[in-house]
Amino acid sequence: MNVAFVNPFLSSFIHVLQTMAMTEVKAGQASLKKDSVARGDVSGLIGMVGPTVSGSFSISFEKKLALSVFHNMLGESVDNISEEIIDMVGEITNMVAGGAKQQLSEKGYDFNMAIPIVVTGDAHSITHQIKASKVLMPFQSEQGNAYIEICFTE
Repeated sequence: MNVAFVNPFLSSFIHVLQTMAMTEVKAGQASLKKDSVARGDVSGLIGMVGPTVSGSFSISFEKKLALSVFHNMLGESVDNISEEIIDMVGEITNMVAGGAKQQLSEKGYDFNMAIPIVVTGDAHSITHQIKASKVLMPFQSEQGNAYIEICFTE
């Protein structure tokens, strides 16, 4: 996979959490992901297709971080992953992918985005429909961890 696809998603994720949820995250060490098991408790997944490139992107939040982000964004507290949390994760996935799409379009890559889907549960699966390498990037914060997966054909 072209490394040029990774950084726009990472920077967009950091920016969205800083500006929308006043949450600071720190990137860990990237690795190739070999399985489909999500590392978090709630995950948003979005597909992207263009004339020369296609792929997908996901964000998985540990429960504690998802609840904290929800509180920071909306000023409300919840104790469990609910419909509101699921909606928030879908919206964050959409915002991050949109920010990355804008950065990639400046580099000459064009693609359309699907509507994000959100999956929850212990050891749930994230299935990227593209047959390509998956980059896994962990993020740490005081409120918990998040994990980004990026999978593109180029």
